[in-house]
Amino acid sequence: MRIARFSINNTPRYAFVQKDANDGKDYLIELDGYPLNGQQVQPTGQRYALDADGVRLLAPVIPSKIYGMAFNYRDHAPKTAQMGSSHMHVFLKPSTSVIGPDDPIICPSSSKEVEFEPELVVVMGRVAKNVSEADAMDYVLGFTCGNDLTLRDCQRDDLTWALAKGFDTSCPLGPWIETDFSYADARISCTRNGQELADAGGITADFIHSIPEQIAFISSFATLLPGDAIMTGAPHKSAQLHPFDEAVVHIEGIGDLRNILVSE
Repeated sequence: MRIARFSINNTPRYAFVQKDANDGKDYLIELDGYPLNGQQVQPTGQRYALDADGVRLLAPVIPSKIYGMAFNYRDHAPKTAQMGSSHMHVFLKPSTSVIGPDDPIICPSSSKEVEFEPELVVVMGRVAKNVSEADAMDYVLGFTCGNDLTLRDCQRDDLTWALAKGFDTSCPLGPWIETDFSYADARISCTRNGQELADAGGITADFIHSIPEQIAFISSFATLLPGDAIMTGAPHKSAQLHPFDEAVVHIEGIGDLRNILVSE
């Protein structure tokens, strides 16, 4: 099941995304609420085409916080490999960093070196605190695509990565949440201006720390709320963006997340 957040004539709504058997197109089936924390929702009877006038996909969720996993793929983790696989690196992005599909990434004037990283993102569906690895997936609503934007030149002098990874628009999410998804071997790829970056993609089977491990670790020191997100790590080295470059994150089984970089 795909869950979307969208606006119609600038009014935010929620929907299931369903493919029409007749024309093969995806449609938004409007809901009367948002299915977080076990909330029961029902279709309102309204249906919208994704390309209908006034319809715009939004970030599928606005988390209270976003946790990111650094150095979580073997090809992207020389430091982790040296310290041992038990060491987990976690950073934070604020809710104000979140944008949706086709929203512009705005590069702050303080930076000249913006890089993007395609990532699988976990969206929590229930309150999680001190969750075990065995039970971790019971607290997950689903998965979406994410783009971890980093001001690489600022990061060199930013010990907490608060500026480098937490600036406004640094966390595109979308296009929707997929609840029925095989996360253990998901393939991730990305394009820049239509050209696939072969050395930036990967497969989640190469995780150093699995998704249940990530949830268990984070929930051991912080309460994860419904709608909170975990960016599970970038497969390989990141790619640089310049003004007006188009970045597209693709995850098989979920979809595409497109954004364009602009200068502040």
